[in-house]
Amino acid sequence: MKITNPIFWKTTGLLATILLRNWMGLIDFKAAFYDPELDPAVWNKKQRFILLFWHEHILCPLFLRRHSDVTMILSRHGDAEIVGQIAKLSGMHCIRGSSFRGGMAVVKQLLKMPMSSQNIIAITPDGPRGPRRKLAGGPIFLASKLQMPIVLLGIGYDRPWRIRSWDRFAIPRPFSRGRFIISQQFPVPARLDKNGLESFRQQFETQLNRITDEAEHWATSGEPLLGESLVCPGPKCSLMYYGYSQPAIIR
Repeated sequence: MKITNPIFWKTTGLLATILLRNWMGLIDFKAAFYDPELDPAVWNKKQRFILLFWHEHILCPLFLRRHSDVTMILSRHGDAEIVGQIAKLSGMHCIRGSSFRGGMAVVKQLLKMPMSSQNIIAITPDGPRGPRRKLAGGPIFLASKLQMPIVLLGIGYDRPWRIRSWDRFAIPRPFSRGRFIISQQFPVPARLDKNGLESFRQQFETQLNRITDEAEHWATSGEPLLGESLVCPGPKCSLMYYGYSQPAIIR
Protein backbone atom coordinates (compact mmCIF):
# COMPACT_ATOMS: atom_id res chain seq x y z
CA MET A 1 0.00 0.00 0.00
CA LYS A 2 1.42 3.37 -1.04
CA ILE A 3 1.41 5.99 1.70
CA THR A 4 0.51 9.47 0.43
CA ASN A 5 -0.08 11.28 3.72
CA PRO A 6 2.39 14.23 3.76
CA ILE A 7 2.33 14.42 7.56
CA PHE A 8 3.55 10.81 7.75
CA TRP A 9 6.47 11.50 5.42
CA LYS A 10 7.44 14.76 7.11
CA THR A 11 7.41 13.11 10.54
CA THR A 12 9.33 10.08 9.29
CA GLY A 13 11.80 12.35 7.52
CA LEU A 14 12.42 14.37 10.68
CA LEU A 15 13.06 11.26 12.79
CA ALA A 16 15.30 9.77 10.09
CA THR A 17 17.28 13.03 9.84
CA ILE A 18 17.89 13.12 13.59
CA LEU A 19 18.97 9.47 13.56
CA LEU A 20 21.25 10.02 10.57
CA ARG A 21 23.04 12.98 12.16
CA ASN A 22 23.63 11.20 15.45
CA TRP A 23 24.67 7.89 13.85
CA MET A 24 26.95 9.26 11.13
CA GLY A 25 28.46 11.70 13.63
CA LEU A 26 30.19 8.70 15.21
CA ILE A 27 32.15 7.87 12.03
CA ASP A 28 35.77 8.88 11.40
CA PHE A 29 35.53 10.49 7.94
CA LYS A 30 38.53 11.38 5.81
CA ALA A 31 38.77 12.49 2.20
CA ALA A 32 41.31 12.40 -0.62
CA PHE A 33 41.26 14.29 -3.91
CA TYR A 34 42.66 13.78 -7.37
CA ASP A 35 42.22 17.55 -7.74
CA PRO A 36 42.41 19.75 -4.59
CA GLU A 37 40.37 22.40 -6.42
CA LEU A 38 37.36 20.13 -5.86
CA ASP A 39 37.51 20.64 -2.09
CA PRO A 40 33.82 20.63 -1.00
CA ALA A 41 34.54 23.76 1.05
CA VAL A 42 34.51 25.79 -2.19
CA TRP A 43 31.88 23.84 -4.16
CA ASN A 44 29.28 26.54 -3.73
CA LYS A 45 31.63 29.34 -4.68
CA LYS A 46 33.33 28.42 -7.93
CA GLN A 47 32.52 24.85 -8.99
CA ARG A 48 29.87 23.54 -11.38
CA PHE A 49 29.55 19.82 -12.07
CA ILE A 50 27.43 16.68 -11.85
CA LEU A 51 28.43 14.44 -8.91
CA LEU A 52 27.93 10.68 -9.24
CA PHE A 53 28.08 8.08 -6.45
CA TRP A 54 26.46 4.69 -5.94
CA HIS A 55 23.03 4.42 -4.32
CA GLU A 56 24.28 2.19 -1.49
CA HIS A 57 26.41 5.04 -0.11
CA ILE A 58 23.84 7.86 -0.15
CA LEU A 59 24.01 8.34 3.64
CA CYS A 60 27.51 9.83 3.41
CA PRO A 61 26.76 12.89 1.21
CA LEU A 62 23.40 13.41 2.92
CA PHE A 63 25.26 13.80 6.21
CA LEU A 64 28.45 15.58 5.17
CA ARG A 65 27.10 18.10 2.66
CA ARG A 66 24.03 19.38 4.47
CA HIS A 67 23.12 23.06 4.18
CA SER A 68 24.89 23.27 0.83
CA ASP A 69 23.58 24.42 -2.54
CA VAL A 70 23.56 20.83 -3.80
CA THR A 71 20.58 19.65 -5.85
CA MET A 72 19.79 15.94 -5.70
CA ILE A 73 17.85 14.27 -8.50
CA LEU A 74 15.66 11.56 -6.99
CA SER A 75 13.28 9.12 -8.64
CA ARG A 76 9.51 9.30 -8.29
CA HIS A 77 9.46 5.89 -6.60
CA GLY A 78 8.00 5.79 -3.11
CA ASP A 79 11.25 4.59 -1.54
CA ALA A 80 12.93 7.85 -2.59
CA GLU A 81 10.44 9.91 -0.57
CA ILE A 82 12.28 9.38 2.71
CA VAL A 83 15.60 10.39 1.08
CA GLY A 84 13.93 13.50 -0.31
CA GLN A 85 12.64 14.47 3.12
CA ILE A 86 16.08 14.02 4.70
CA ALA A 87 17.70 16.07 1.91
CA LYS A 88 15.22 18.93 2.34
CA LEU A 89 15.60 18.95 6.12
CA SER A 90 19.37 18.93 5.60
CA GLY A 91 19.21 22.11 3.52
CA MET A 92 19.61 20.53 0.08
CA HIS A 93 17.45 20.98 -3.00
CA CYS A 94 15.57 18.09 -4.62
CA ILE A 95 14.13 17.37 -8.05
CA ARG A 96 11.92 14.32 -8.45
CA GLY A 97 12.14 12.59 -11.81
CA SER A 98 14.33 10.45 -14.05
CA SER A 99 17.51 11.98 -15.43
CA PHE A 100 17.02 9.98 -18.64
CA ARG A 101 13.35 9.17 -19.18
CA GLY A 102 11.83 12.60 -19.16
CA GLY A 103 15.30 14.07 -18.85
CA MET A 104 14.24 17.31 -20.53
CA ALA A 105 11.68 17.84 -17.76
CA VAL A 106 14.53 17.65 -15.22
CA VAL A 107 16.52 20.17 -17.28
CA LYS A 108 13.58 22.57 -17.30
CA GLN A 109 13.15 22.23 -13.52
CA LEU A 110 16.84 22.94 -13.01
CA LEU A 111 16.75 26.06 -15.15
CA LYS A 112 13.88 27.44 -13.06
CA MET A 113 15.94 27.19 -9.88
CA PRO A 114 18.38 29.88 -8.61
CA MET A 115 21.76 29.81 -10.32
CA SER A 116 23.51 28.63 -7.15
CA SER A 117 21.23 25.57 -7.07
CA GLN A 118 22.27 24.63 -10.60
CA ASN A 119 25.98 24.40 -9.79
CA ILE A 120 26.24 20.98 -8.13
CA ILE A 121 23.84 18.23 -9.19
CA ALA A 122 24.08 14.95 -7.26
CA ILE A 123 22.82 11.69 -8.82
CA THR A 124 22.95 8.02 -7.82
CA PRO A 125 23.30 6.55 -11.33
CA ASP A 126 22.28 3.00 -10.38
CA GLY A 127 19.13 4.00 -8.47
CA PRO A 128 16.39 3.51 -7.66
CA ARG A 129 16.14 -0.15 -8.70
CA GLY A 130 19.54 -1.15 -9.98
CA PRO A 131 21.25 -3.25 -11.12
CA ARG A 132 23.79 -2.55 -8.41
CA ARG A 133 26.79 -0.48 -9.49
CA LYS A 134 25.57 -0.35 -13.09
CA LEU A 135 25.57 3.21 -14.37
CA ALA A 136 22.48 4.34 -16.28
CA GLY A 137 22.77 6.71 -19.23
CA GLY A 138 20.78 9.56 -17.69
CA PRO A 139 23.67 11.45 -16.05
CA ILE A 140 25.65 11.36 -19.31
CA PHE A 141 22.64 12.78 -21.15
CA LEU A 142 22.33 15.61 -18.60
CA ALA A 143 26.07 16.37 -18.66
CA SER A 144 26.01 16.57 -22.45
CA LYS A 145 22.82 18.66 -22.53
CA LEU A 146 23.83 21.09 -19.76
CA GLN A 147 27.53 21.10 -20.68
CA MET A 148 28.57 20.28 -17.15
CA PRO A 149 31.57 18.07 -16.33
CA ILE A 150 31.15 14.90 -14.28
CA VAL A 151 32.90 14.27 -10.96
CA LEU A 152 32.98 10.80 -9.41
CA LEU A 153 32.68 10.20 -5.67
CA GLY A 154 33.94 6.87 -4.37
CA ILE A 155 32.82 6.04 -0.82
CA GLY A 156 33.92 3.20 1.46
CA TYR A 157 33.42 2.07 5.06
CA ASP A 158 35.32 -0.32 7.28
CA ARG A 159 33.24 -3.56 7.34
CA PRO A 160 29.81 -1.89 7.14
CA TRP A 161 26.55 -3.68 7.82
CA ARG A 162 24.74 -4.52 4.58
CA ILE A 163 20.98 -4.57 4.06
CA ARG A 164 19.61 -7.40 1.92
CA SER A 165 18.42 -5.01 -0.78
CA TRP A 166 19.19 -4.80 -4.49
CA ASP A 167 22.10 -2.40 -3.79
CA ARG A 168 23.35 -4.07 -0.57
CA PHE A 169 22.81 -0.72 1.15
CA ALA A 170 25.76 0.12 3.42
CA ILE A 171 25.36 1.21 7.06
CA PRO A 172 28.68 2.08 8.74
CA ARG A 173 29.38 0.63 12.16
CA PRO A 174 29.63 3.11 15.04
CA PHE A 175 33.15 4.51 15.52
CA SER A 176 34.38 2.89 12.30
CA ARG A 177 36.25 4.50 9.40
CA GLY A 178 34.51 6.24 6.52
CA ARG A 179 36.58 7.27 3.51
CA PHE A 180 35.75 9.03 0.28
CA ILE A 181 37.75 9.89 -2.82
CA ILE A 182 36.78 12.61 -5.28
CA SER A 183 37.97 12.36 -8.87
CA GLN A 184 39.01 15.15 -11.18
CA GLN A 185 36.44 16.73 -13.50
CA PHE A 186 35.63 14.84 -16.70
CA PRO A 187 34.19 16.93 -19.56
CA VAL A 188 31.40 15.46 -21.68
CA PRO A 189 30.95 16.61 -25.32
CA ALA A 190 27.74 18.34 -26.37
CA ARG A 191 25.15 16.68 -28.60
CA LEU A 192 26.29 13.10 -28.06
CA ASP A 193 24.54 10.51 -30.21
CA LYS A 194 23.38 7.11 -28.96
CA ASN A 195 26.76 5.45 -29.51
CA GLY A 196 28.58 8.33 -27.84
CA LEU A 197 26.30 8.19 -24.80
CA GLU A 198 26.92 4.46 -24.43
CA SER A 199 30.68 4.84 -24.78
CA PHE A 200 30.85 7.48 -22.05
CA ARG A 201 28.41 5.50 -19.89
CA GLN A 202 30.71 2.48 -19.93
CA GLN A 203 33.79 4.58 -19.17
CA PHE A 204 32.20 6.33 -16.19
CA GLU A 205 30.82 3.07 -14.82
CA THR A 206 34.30 1.54 -14.88
CA GLN A 207 35.89 4.60 -13.28
CA LEU A 208 33.25 4.93 -10.55
CA ASN A 209 33.65 1.27 -9.62
CA ARG A 210 37.42 1.68 -9.53
CA ILE A 211 37.38 4.76 -7.31
CA THR A 212 34.80 3.11 -5.02
CA ASP A 213 37.04 0.06 -4.68
CA GLU A 214 39.93 2.37 -3.77
CA ALA A 215 37.86 4.09 -1.07
CA GLU A 216 36.73 0.74 0.36
CA HIS A 217 40.31 -0.56 0.46
CA TRP A 218 41.45 2.66 2.17
CA ALA A 219 38.71 2.38 4.80
CA THR A 220 39.34 -1.31 5.45
CA SER A 221 43.13 -1.05 5.64
CA GLY A 222 43.22 2.05 7.83
CA GLU A 223 46.40 3.13 6.05
CA PRO A 224 47.02 6.88 5.65
CA LEU A 225 47.11 8.58 2.26
CA LEU A 226 49.41 11.47 1.43
CA GLY A 227 47.22 14.57 1.39
CA GLU A 228 44.28 13.00 3.22
CA SER A 229 41.89 15.41 4.93
CA LEU A 230 39.86 15.15 8.10
CA VAL A 231 36.23 15.90 7.29
CA CYS A 232 33.68 17.65 9.47
CA PRO A 233 30.03 18.13 8.48
CA GLY A 234 28.79 21.43 7.14
CA PRO A 235 30.10 23.98 4.62
CA LYS A 236 32.01 26.04 7.22
CA CYS A 237 33.80 23.07 8.82
CA SER A 238 34.81 21.12 5.81
CA LEU A 239 38.44 20.17 5.43
CA MET A 240 41.69 20.49 7.32
CA TYR A 241 44.72 19.72 5.21
CA TYR A 242 47.68 19.28 7.57
CA GLY A 243 49.71 21.49 5.26
CA TYR A 244 49.33 19.47 2.07
CA SER A 245 48.43 21.30 -1.14
CA GLN A 246 49.16 18.59 -3.71
CA PRO A 247 46.58 16.01 -4.88
CA ALA A 248 46.34 12.85 -2.80
CA ILE A 249 48.37 9.88 -3.96
CA ILE A 250 46.01 6.99 -4.53
CA ARG A 251 47.57 3.55 -4.04
